Amino acid sequence: MARPCGVFINHRSIDTKRSVSGLLYDYFLRLNLHPFLDSKNMKPGDKLFENIDSAIRSCKIGVAVFSPTYCRSYFCLHELALLMESRKKVVPIFFDVKPSELAVLDDGICPGKDLQRFRWALEEAKYTVGLTFDSSNGDWSELLRNTTEIVVKRLIELEANECKRGHLKG
Repeated sequence: MARPCGVFINHRSIDTKRSVSGLLYDYFLRLNLHPFLDSKNMKPGDKLFENIDSAIRSCKIGVAVFSPTYCRSYFCLHELALLMESRKKVVPIFFDVKPSELAVLDDGICPGKDLQRFRWALEEAKYTVGLTFDSSNGDWSELLRNTTEIVVKRLIELEANECKRGHLKG
């Protein structure tokens, strides 16, 4: 049985796997935060939705890396919707894109029921305070440091709340 995911990295591979998402995965791994990044945690033969959905349900926090083509991916939007529906804390990173530029289009790639879920999830995420980053002139180490500080702070808060609930029950 695989160890539960601590931090789920929701991203558009083509835009960020070799940059911010890959760097965050490595940074989180070194800090023993048990990150999940599809290209790193999944192997040939793994069931895509089964593994990803399970990682999302078991994660403590999500990091959504929004990028220019993020909203064109059914998978990205499905993951984001599941994170939001599961009431996970999500830290948005607006990578080379402004929140106002993100929109779920009705272009026929997803059924109507998914379209509604995806639009709701994206609106929730867009109006969550996040980090913005311009890859052409941004400070990469500052982005990694700031994201990690936020994630660690949120994880500590979640653990403290779990402990309080445990004491109240006990």
